[in-house]
Amino acid sequence: MATANQSTTVALSHTVSAEVFQPNSPVKSRLKPIFIGPNGLRAGWRLLIFFLLLSIPATALFIMSHNQTAPSTPQTITPFLLSASDAITLAILAGAAFLMGKIEHRKFGGYGLSLTQAFRREFWIGALIGFSTITGTLLTLFLLHAYHISGLALHGTAILSSLAAWAGTFLLVGLFEEFAFRGYVQFTLGSGIGFWPAATLLSALFGLGHLIANPYENLIGSAAVVLFGLLLSFFLWKTGTLWCAVGFHAAYDWGQTFFYGVPDSGITPYHNLLHSVMSGPAWLTGGIVGPEASILTPVALLIAALLFGRYYRSRRSHAGQTLPTQTVIS
Repeated sequence: MATANQSTTVALSHTVSAEVFQPNSPVKSRLKPIFIGPNGLRAGWRLLIFFLLLSIPATALFIMSHNQTAPSTPQTITPFLLSASDAITLAILAGAAFLMGKIEHRKFGGYGLSLTQAFRREFWIGALIGFSTITGTLLTLFLLHAYHISGLALHGTAILSSLAAWAGTFLLVGLFEEFAFRGYVQFTLGSGIGFWPAATLLSALFGLGHLIANPYENLIGSAAVVLFGLLLSFFLWKTGTLWCAVGFHAAYDWGQTFFYGVPDSGITPYHNLLHSVMSGPAWLTGGIVGPEASILTPVALLIAALLFGRYYRSRRSHAGQTLPTQTVIS
């Protein structure tokens, strides 16, 4: 009898041990859904890794800037200052996304900025829509006697040098802001909660960021920035690339600041082409914020969205909408 009990005990011990050390043990099975989803590592964990990668250079930049002596007078926003800061932050973002691509076994272009699509059809379509949108807004203000052009503010070779400087600057601004809010984060968050919930959340953060970062921005202008974010997300959703949004962003800002010489999110124009004056109530002109805070801007954005949706043939394989390959961590 004792021998039989010992045999049974040994057999049970072996069974329990085998179950504990099986790869698909109950403990591992319960933990797996927390980390792994249908597309591999869950979106929240991927975003956590991405932000941890960003935190290293961001901390270094903060320490460097904190140790610098603050200027005694407010600095004028020049093409060099704006492009230098955005180029650095864009490089940090792109570097972190590139590393995430290696981890996820996915190409960098899958996050919306494929170099093979750079400055092709979608970019120029976006640029045309962007410049047309700000032109239509200011033309309406001109017809309402709220926008006036008194002549050229630049002459000779200064026109060409400023044109090129601001074009390069706003291209960098477009690349940085679009990739920051509609690049890797949009792609990854969209894979977890869906494209439009992610786009809506990030567009709200886009508006909040403008309100915090720009000292002369106001709530109306910030709300308009949210609408800009949704329109730019619509471009991404339809085209499958960020280049259309980058083109729109760059051309709209270039038209505002350099060509027409009006404030952009409260930033005063510098070395702009046209000498212009805005007059009238702030709800119409946008006041010191610029046309961004005008009541006409949501109308202009809606028209741009309707025309684009009507005439652009959609490409249904978009960043953040469908996952071409599963995320695998090895």
